[in-house]
Parts: sequence; C-alpha cells; structure tokens
Amino acid sequence: MGDNNLKFKSKNLKLTRIGYYFRVWFLMNKNSFMVYLNNRAILGVLLFGKVLRFIFFIGFLYFLVSGADSLAGYTPRETLFFFLTFSLVDVVSQFLFREVYRFRGYVVSGDLDLILVKPFNPLFRVLFGGADIIDLITLPPLILALWHVGSGILVGGVQTLFYLALLVNGVLIAAAFHIAVLALGIITLEVDHTIMIFRDLTKLGTVPIDIYKEPVRSFLTFLVPIGLMVSFPVKAYLGLLSPGGVFLTALSGILSLALAMRFWKLALTKYSSASS
Repeated sequence: MGDNNLKFKSKNLKLTRIGYYFRVWFLMNKNSFMVYLNNRAILGVLLFGKVLRFIFFIGFLYFLVSGADSLAGYTPRETLFFFLTFSLVDVVSQFLFREVYRFRGYVVSGDLDLILVKPFNPLFRVLFGGADIIDLITLPPLILALWHVGSGILVGGVQTLFYLALLVNGVLIAAAFHIAVLALGIITLEVDHTIMIFRDLTKLGTVPIDIYKEPVRSFLTFLVPIGLMVSFPVKAYLGLLSPGGVFLTALSGILSLALAMRFWKLALTKYSSASS
C-alpha cells in the first residue's frame, strides 16, 4: 500500500512538473509573439518573403521533375512529398528552437548567468524560449498541403504510422543539432555561423538523398543524419523502409539526442561566468 502511494505521488509530481514547464513555455513565447504583433508591417514582410520562397522552390521542383517524369526513380508527387516533409520538419524545428539564434548574446552579455540561477532547466530556457510566430502561421497550410499530396499516394495504415513516428524522430534529430550548437556556443562563443551551416546542410534534404552519389549519400545519412531526419520518413511512407530500418532510424534519433545532452552538460562545466 505504501509503495502504491509513493508511485502515485511520484506520478503526480511529474505531471505537475510538466504543467509547470508548459506554463513557463507559454508565458515566454507569449512575450516573443507580442514583439512581432506590435510591429505588424515587419511581420507581414517576413511572412510574405517566407511564402514567396516556398512557392518559388515548388515551381523549381515542378520544372525539374516534369521534364524527366521522375527524380531518382520518384514520381513528381512523391518528390513533392519529400519536399513538403522536409519543410514540415524544418518549420517545426524553427518554430520550437528559434531562441538558439539569440544564444550568443546571452553568453557574451552575461545574461546566461541569470538563466543558470533560475528555478528551471537552463537548457529548456535557451532552447524553447523564443518560438517564431511566422513559422506558427505557416504550419497549418503546410500540414494541409502535406495531407493533400500524401493522400494521393496509396499506402497502408502501418506505413502511415511509421511515417508519423519518423517525423517525430526527425524533430528529435533537429533538437539534437540545436543542442549541440548551444554547447559549442558556450565553449567557442560561436553560434551564428554554426547554425547557418546546419541550415545549409539541411537544405540538401529538400530532395530525396538518392540523387546524391557516394560518398555524399552516406555522409548525409550516417555522419550528418539529414537523410534520417527528412528522407527516411518518406521512404517509410512509400514502403521502402523495413520495420527494422524504421526501428534503427528511431534509435538513431534517440541516440543523437542523448549524445547532444551529454555534450551540453560537458559544455556547462567549461562555462566561465561573466562575473568571474
């Protein structure tokens, strides 16, 4: 009876903690959204630019694939599905982890000292503390476009579940990249260039990685797992990935996140306070 009470209390504490962090996240990002909403002209320009770039790239894919009827063996619809899947993972990660782009300022100014003494996980603050409202606005139409294109590809229910699981896995890999960038920011004070290198590498996943020759294909699959992040979910959806491959892909995402967390903890031991 006593053990059951302890388990019940432990479960309640965990739920309370999750609720606490959700409220913190909501308040932080409410403030972040207000910055954009108070200057709607800038918000409109940035949103217009983002949508225009998206439309231009879809046009580029259309003319690229329509002339050859396929790209690396994939039909135009499947190729577009690769791009929309990449866009979804990219937009979700940009929405959730935008605060990483501001992290160098915290380290240089000494504001990281204040974050470290707050009564919540500092990684949570510097990773999730500044969601991007522009990406939030573009998410619903992107999901609708993904559903529309994907529904035209006949697949089974199991393949859809595999696809959704690996989409979550792709966001985990993106989170691992951003955490690694934060750790490097503490050690080297370099964030801006590192995150832009990551953005440039991820753009290689806008098309199926099958179009790249070796060793680039293996590099994008295993060393810098862009393929695991954005191409393998579509391969699972199309039935080109075995259940074992799905499991190993998901395992790689969990492992990437665990290694990034260890790197973050190591970086904190190297941090020199601005007041020291």
